[in-house]
Amino acid sequence: MRIALLGYGKMGQVIERIAQERGHEIVLKKRSADTFAGLENADVAIDFSVPGSAVTNITECLNNNIPVVSGTTGWLEHYHEMAALCEQKDGAFIYGSNFSLGVNIFFELNIHLAKMMAKLEQYKVSMEEVHHTQKLDAPSGTAITLAKDIINNSSYSSWAIGNPKEDEIFIDAKRVENVPGTHTVKYDSVIDAIEITHTAHSREGFALGAVIAAEWIIGKKGTYGMKDVLGL
Repeated sequence: MRIALLGYGKMGQVIERIAQERGHEIVLKKRSADTFAGLENADVAIDFSVPGSAVTNITECLNNNIPVVSGTTGWLEHYHEMAALCEQKDGAFIYGSNFSLGVNIFFELNIHLAKMMAKLEQYKVSMEEVHHTQKLDAPSGTAITLAKDIINNSSYSSWAIGNPKEDEIFIDAKRVENVPGTHTVKYDSVIDAIEITHTAHSREGFALGAVIAAEWIIGKKGTYGMKDVLGL
């Protein structure tokens, strides 16, 4: 499989290594200032860029009939535009706020716990996410996904990163050197507290998941998520 890497930072470099270990070829390694020359040679593109580049990268792929997998976060106000373009072009597009297998299992645990806790009003839910200092968006896309899944299964209406209202989930977003990503969901009461936590030890899990998603999307049409890829 021939892969175009749209975004060649630390994540892009790990994706490159894992893709090559799985027998794939990298035909484009695009940094922000580079052109899309070589994209036409790709069977699939993987976008791990920055929020300001994601929409352009995804649009270029869909306009050129290249299936695209995006793990870039911080641009989701334009997600429905990209999904509509995918349908218009009869293309293939996967977005994931996190491609790690462990995190996607964590997503499912979070939904199940939210349903269990929904009627227990004595518990107040909050979240903490910790990432490396190079991460540009806060809170993380993973944290937002966790919060939205709780909102969809509870009486909470929204989330906030500061001074939350009674019906908002507080997300404490921290940036610390050399932390790949840690997410905690906490239900706290006067009597006790319940926490679930996912801790990433490296970028390997994110990169492997992105490559697996790229392998999976070949030959498909439509808009998908990691639930589809992993059959969850």
